[in-house]
Amino acid sequence: MASPAKLNVRSTIVSEGKTIPMSAVHSALGGQNISPDLAWDAPPDGTKSLAVTLHDPDAPTTVGFTHWVLFNLPPDLRGLPAGAGAPGKAPKGSVLGFTDYGDSGYGGMAPPPGDPPHRYQFTVWALDAPLDSGPNTTYARFRFMIRGHVLAQATLTGLFGQKG
Repeated sequence: MASPAKLNVRSTIVSEGKTIPMSAVHSALGGQNISPDLAWDAPPDGTKSLAVTLHDPDAPTTVGFTHWVLFNLPPDLRGLPAGAGAPGKAPKGSVLGFTDYGDSGYGGMAPPPGDPPHRYQFTVWALDAPLDSGPNTTYARFRFMIRGHVLAQATLTGLFGQKG
């Protein structure tokens, strides 16, 4: 399969390379733990489903930390409102996968004190098929399942850190 096409993704809450506001930060750090709004361009022809993930590659693990896995979004969807990552708030028919917090649903930023700001990568995936999987789907399983099925993708990267 050819390299995925590029999409554009944007948010009124998260700006590329800028600090993520407390509304999206985990409640353990005093944030509101609300998934930010996202909007994206029309995906390429042949898109059968969309997905959104939030991954922190800078977490002090060997594989980063996954904060959000949302898949089987309808292909004609062009965005998500703030808060759509909460159970019961995701679009009808979509699936909230399992995060590294140990549950399904959006989990905001919570890097260790003293770390330099972490990169939080919101990625929108255009897929040529829906995924035959449920809410126990981890990021690793999601990434395995989409192999060979990504038609386009876009990533918006925000930053967040806390002082030591």
